[in-house]
Amino acid sequence: MARAARRNLSLEQIDRDTLIHPLTHLKDHAQGRSAPRIFETGHGVRLTDRDGRQFIDAFAGLYCVNVGYGRTEIAEAIYEQAKKLAYYHAYAATATEPAILLSERILKMAPPAMSRIFFGMSGSDANETLVKIAWYYNNVRGRKDKKKIISRQRGYHGATIVAASLTGLPIYHRAFDLPVGPILHTLAPHHYWGAEPGMSEREFSRHCAAALDALIEAEGPETVAAFIGEPVLGTGGIVPPPDSYWQEIQAVLARHDVLLIADEVICGFGRLGAPFGSLRYDIEPDLMSIAKGVTSAYLPLSGALVSEKVWSVMEEGADQFGPFAHGFTYSAHALGAAAAMANLDIIEREDLTGNARATGAYLLGRLHTAFDSHPLVGEVRGVGLMAALELVADRAQKVPFAPHHQVSQRIAAACLDEGLIARAMPHGAALGFAPPLVTHRDDVDEIVDITRRAVDKVSDQLTASGEWKAA
Repeated sequence: MARAARRNLSLEQIDRDTLIHPLTHLKDHAQGRSAPRIFETGHGVRLTDRDGRQFIDAFAGLYCVNVGYGRTEIAEAIYEQAKKLAYYHAYAATATEPAILLSERILKMAPPAMSRIFFGMSGSDANETLVKIAWYYNNVRGRKDKKKIISRQRGYHGATIVAASLTGLPIYHRAFDLPVGPILHTLAPHHYWGAEPGMSEREFSRHCAAALDALIEAEGPETVAAFIGEPVLGTGGIVPPPDSYWQEIQAVLARHDVLLIADEVICGFGRLGAPFGSLRYDIEPDLMSIAKGVTSAYLPLSGALVSEKVWSVMEEGADQFGPFAHGFTYSAHALGAAAAMANLDIIEREDLTGNARATGAYLLGRLHTAFDSHPLVGEVRGVGLMAALELVADRAQKVPFAPHHQVSQRIAAACLDEGLIARAMPHGAALGFAPPLVTHRDDVDEIVDITRRAVDKVSDQLTASGEWKAA
């Protein structure tokens, strides 16, 4: 009877009754105050929901559908591999052909120091793996106190326990007793909000590096194992680094023998107009995490890359500790690897990295033209196919909106009403864009035109309600 009764419910009601959604107000959703949007099909940069409404996905899912929706080549690669062998584990030196070939291919694309790769399922587990490797590395070297990991305010590194602790966004901490473990946070490299008046980008980069240096000295360099950072801050607001930032940071890390972990989960596989953000910004990581764009999210897959410097110590550790006691049931999953190989074929064949560079420049130019003088927008920023609008109450005085105004959420909702998916970033008041790498100029024009109407609409609402007055 219970099953028969459930079949009489709408799909939306079953969703409310059964599914816990990430980053969702659970009570509002369960009690029907917010409606689930159920997507059925996708092609290119567009999605269609159950009601037949079409949307431009200007956020590529969550920065991940790099080759766009509906790529039958990837579906066919998954199917062909599933017919032969859908799964076998990677424990005890066991492997499948797609995982081996993918390892070789990714390492050829990666920064030259990278030597080996460990496969997982998500960016969160890749960063957890790299923290464990940093600890393992120092245990092998006999430096048992060198275990602290420094991340950055506004950095995002995942939602599992250690990864969420690395994340420098309070929304991911306050209800979960996080951060835990030997994890510290230093300054976010956002020149707009962090620099003193008159401070150039280079001066601000030196300021960030000095703060990192002071933190390491205060903690004791003999206790600090690694520093983790995204080449471009993603969920913390889509913030490209200021001029010379990574050069200044790397000098500090080298001086204190601190490993550099580059979180390439968002930046990798063409999004910045380069194969990896590390290559775009001349970063030389010791460790590197990947996910998202490696399969364009057609199947879950992640990777933890290690440099020859780290690998040589790990290899020595086998004599001391025996087998490397870390792994997951689905590590190096054959179907995920097959999907990744087909996905990388598309990126290479269609030069989507080049398209991200060219179309991204066009997107940023259009956003500057539309918003550089808009009273609600303090900063337009971006690189490759990542961009954001920083929304402010007063442009001249750089006064932020109070959280209760929910300006970015209101603008994102106004965009959605017109068939555009943009993201209200979860920190501060910023509207983010990260469309698929197959986006064309016509798509960009539509994205910017809708966004301009949405910003104007919310601006008018705020003015009419007395919540805000243009400076």
